[in-house]
Amino acid sequence: MTGWLLARKVQEVGGPESSRSEEEAKPWWQIVCLTGVDYFSTLGYIPGIALFAAGALSPIATLLIVLLTLFGMLPMYRRVATESPNGQGSIAMLERLLSFWKGKVFVLVLLGFVATAWLVTITLSAADATAHVVENPFVPEFVRGQRVLITLVLLALLGGIFLKGFREAIGVAVPVVAVFLTVNLIAVSVGFYEIFTTPGSLLSWRDALFAEAPNPLLMFAAAMLVFPQLALGLSGFETGVSMMPLVRGDPGDRPDHPTGRIRNTGKMLMVAALIMSFFLLTTSFVTAVLIPAEAAAEGGPANGRAMAYLAHEYLGDGFGTVYDVSTIAILWFAGASAMAGLLNIVPRYLPRYGMSPEWGRAVRPMVLVYTAVAFVVTIIFGASVDAQAGAYATGVLAMMTSAAVAVTLAAFRRGDRRMGLFFTVVSAVFVYALVANEVQRPDGLLIALLFIFAIVVLSLISRAARSTELRTERVELDDEARRFIREASESGALHIIAHRRRRGDSPGEYAEKQSEQHEDNHIPPGVMLFLEVDVADPSEFADVVEVRGVDIGGYRVLRAESSTVPNAIAALLLYLRDETGLRPHCYFGWTEGNPILYLLRYLLFGEGDTAPVCREVLREAEPDPKKRPAIHVGG
Repeated sequence: MTGWLLARKVQEVGGPESSRSEEEAKPWWQIVCLTGVDYFSTLGYIPGIALFAAGALSPIATLLIVLLTLFGMLPMYRRVATESPNGQGSIAMLERLLSFWKGKVFVLVLLGFVATAWLVTITLSAADATAHVVENPFVPEFVRGQRVLITLVLLALLGGIFLKGFREAIGVAVPVVAVFLTVNLIAVSVGFYEIFTTPGSLLSWRDALFAEAPNPLLMFAAAMLVFPQLALGLSGFETGVSMMPLVRGDPGDRPDHPTGRIRNTGKMLMVAALIMSFFLLTTSFVTAVLIPAEAAAEGGPANGRAMAYLAHEYLGDGFGTVYDVSTIAILWFAGASAMAGLLNIVPRYLPRYGMSPEWGRAVRPMVLVYTAVAFVVTIIFGASVDAQAGAYATGVLAMMTSAAVAVTLAAFRRGDRRMGLFFTVVSAVFVYALVANEVQRPDGLLIALLFIFAIVVLSLISRAARSTELRTERVELDDEARRFIREASESGALHIIAHRRRRGDSPGEYAEKQSEQHEDNHIPPGVMLFLEVDVADPSEFADVVEVRGVDIGGYRVLRAESSTVPNAIAALLLYLRDETGLRPHCYFGWTEGNPILYLLRYLLFGEGDTAPVCREVLREAEPDPKKRPAIHVGG
């Protein structure tokens, strides 16, 4: 059972190819469907939202979304795909701007917004599908009061598909998207037929339009006011780039820059944007012209389900029921793209930071975790779509804003001032949408902050719990260091003094340290090696320990850099044991001061009371005391 759970893992950021087998990579058009179950599913409610919020102006407001999609979002996310081709998304671009703990905390905050957007996408979509189920007139009465139970069943089914694998998820996504787009195309076509065969319908809409906004300037201003509510129709881009590892590239793709995968992801984003733009424009137009204002009002039969209303009204209840079923199916499975996004992006960060257990890289355990969290969120909000809408909007708009800022900064960094200024305008649009949304729905920001708080706290707890792991990918020695070790081991013993430089490369400092250790630890005569570890970036969790040999006035010194001193010393001692067959003896002096402060220094800055921590790392790594390198402390 454990082997099955941990069988499939996601590789960390910056690694070569994902550990997924090649047969799991799919043609880009199939991944369009996987990301499209979220993106295209918004057609189930966006036309209704636009009609309710903007009335006759809804096609104008929707046109702004389409223009932003084609000329803002599409070039923006194509740049994101080029900059982070292994599925890290815009977070990777922003991560490069900050180092040390500032960068890690910044990424955790962004992951909090990602978790808000995608987890709530999973729960809200399932709840919306449930709403369509219980509102169907053919559904038995006893089912109508079981919203939470039905939603939990839908979530369990979604999780079960991902436990099977991404191939199964894609296999479901393709027919679901195909059917949904087909029934929408039929409904739109019939809608246009009704418009052009019904005398006066266009004139009535035109009169209503100019009654709401007598001139183009007022139309634009009114459309901008409802823009934040419609921006949710752009939600599919971030999940699209996060699923890049699933896109099949060219056989000769380089792991660090897979040209074929980047090109095919660009095709995927382009096709998704064109399909969505077509349907956004056409559905907003036919609903604005054909649906009476009272039907679109709150509590009206078209409120929140404008296209379903037209399907029943003009194609009969038979086709209307088919439309309802297809809508329920895509809304239920809309969580699939969010689940795939979470599975592709979160394991590329938290395990690398030491902020989740190592099994956090494995796909199936994380499916169980996300499904369990979705259960809790559903129960807390009572499977209510309205109660979760604010959090969903906050998460989605925060992700798109961060992507716009990342692309803007990247353009200025590479000296492309024209594109930098263009993306600055795009960033300003999303900042406006985010701020406007928080003014209208402050509860969304509160829920997002709760997700961020939970991620930060749990991550730091995990980091502390894993702090005594070996945390070293491998040890590499230069030729001089190898010579020092070879000559020292010829005496039949390895004696190493842990040393922290204070006065640079002064032979006197090493003579003083050696004399002190001989006196305190009664080191037997023989060749002595000094070991010095400098802290590079203490916020990193695991790294490669590169050791170089330096001769300081006849004293042989092994110098290394690492994110943490005790763990690097332990890794080197184990390496020397395995390479020489000797049990190394390492000598330390006692540190003086408050042990709690030293513990905090170790957790935050990679150094502290080195000797006891080093011994604990060795104890966990090597259970047999007879094989474990020896730690001596005197003073």
